[in-house]
Amino acid sequence: MISGTTLRVLTASILIPLVVAAVWWAPTWLVAAIAALVAVAALTEFFDMGARLGFQAYRIWTCLAALGILAEQWVASQAASISNLGDLLYQARSPRLTLDLVLFLFLLGLAIIVLGSRRPLAESLASVAISAAGLVVIVLPFSAVVRLHGVDVSGPRLLLFTLVLVWVGDTAAYFAGRGFGRIKLCPQISPNKTWEGAIANLLAALLVGALFGYWTRIQPSHMLAMAALGSVAGQIGDLFKSTFKRSVGVKDSGTIIPGHGGIYDRIDALIFAAPAVWYYFEWVVVRKF
Repeated sequence: MISGTTLRVLTASILIPLVVAAVWWAPTWLVAAIAALVAVAALTEFFDMGARLGFQAYRIWTCLAALGILAEQWVASQAASISNLGDLLYQARSPRLTLDLVLFLFLLGLAIIVLGSRRPLAESLASVAISAAGLVVIVLPFSAVVRLHGVDVSGPRLLLFTLVLVWVGDTAAYFAGRGFGRIKLCPQISPNKTWEGAIANLLAALLVGALFGYWTRIQPSHMLAMAALGSVAGQIGDLFKSTFKRSVGVKDSGTIIPGHGGIYDRIDALIFAAPAVWYYFEWVVVRKF
């Protein structure tokens, strides 16, 4: 019988090359499409956990809104790369898909669904809450992967950097925690996580930042800062997701990935790490040039 660790390694050895190939060779629109499928899968698992507490989401409409958010991020990444002044002026005069428009349409549709629904009125608040929470907790922050990939020619490298720092950090934390972890990080939420593992995660992420600095040609101090922010944010995201699992009494958000649980289990750290890297890059690195 295959052990849990072996199964995790075997699954990762298949999935990681596929993800890397998609990030490196696929155009941003295809990355956005793949990210949309992943976001909807994670959203479904989130709703399944909510259903255990009696929260019944408006699944179809929320998933459509999720697709809209990922589409908007692709549009935004394309607009940010426009260099021709004529194209820029045309974009400014034309109606554009914006994030606030997507969220307003989601809200408007949600109101119409609630008003026309045959569900008991007592369920409306819980249904609206879990639907909106899914977008805020999963889809909105996760959509930053599209913005990272859409950064001109550096995009695939930036997204790969973010993915690798999460993967390497998570692996370092796992083995450090099992090998010599003693001090519990959050025993009431995740009993197996330790401070030693968290530190190993951060150090491994900094090493990734240092190595990728030579490849991305971004100033080393910025790469280390993005690595540190991504590591800390990713670990917070992991623990945040664990609170949901604890609250409903499940070990994993799903079972679709052998040895790893569900889609949400696999992207929980990326959901927080991707926007941390993206906003540092946009607010600090880009403004230096």
